[in-house]
Amino acid sequence: MSIHPPQASNTISQYPYRIAIVASNYNAPFVNALIEAAQKEILQRAPKTALNIIRVPGAFEIPLGVKIIAERHRPDAILALGVLIQGKTLHADLVANSITHQLLNLSLHHSIPIIHEVLLLENAVQATERCLGGLNRGAEAARAALSMLDIMEHLPNL
Repeated sequence: MSIHPPQASNTISQYPYRIAIVASNYNAPFVNALIEAAQKEILQRAPKTALNIIRVPGAFEIPLGVKIIAERHRPDAILALGVLIQGKTLHADLVANSITHQLLNLSLHHSIPIIHEVLLLENAVQATERCLGGLNRGAEAARAALSMLDIMEHLPNL
C-alpha cells in the first residue's frame, strides 16, 4: 500500500473525454463505492466527460469487458474496478495475477490508459479502508486516468 499517493491536480479539463468504467458485481458494496468515488472525481476535474459504466459478473471477467469496450468503442481511458478478498486458497491470487497481466497487455495493445484498481485484499477491514474510507482507490483511479490523458494530450509529436 502506498502511504503517499500523488497530489491531486487542481486543473479542470474542458476536454470532452470518453471514459469507461468496467466493474465487477462481486463485493458490490465496496465496488459501488469505488465507482461512485471515480465518477465524482472525474466529473469534478473534467465536467464534460462522457462516462459509461459496464458491470461484469466477477473480477475475472473484467479483462474481457475491457477488451470489448476498447475494441468497439475506443474510449480515451478505461478504469477497471473490483475487489478480491483473500480466502484460504490461492484462488484470489491466481485471479489477481491473471487480471493484472491481461489489463497491461490490453493497455499496451490499444494504447489506451487502462487503470487497474482491481484490489486484492486480505479482509473486509482492508476493503473498508480502501473503498469506503479516505484512501478510496476509485478516486485515485480517476486521477490516474485524467493524468495519463493530460500527458498523452501534451506529448510532443516525435
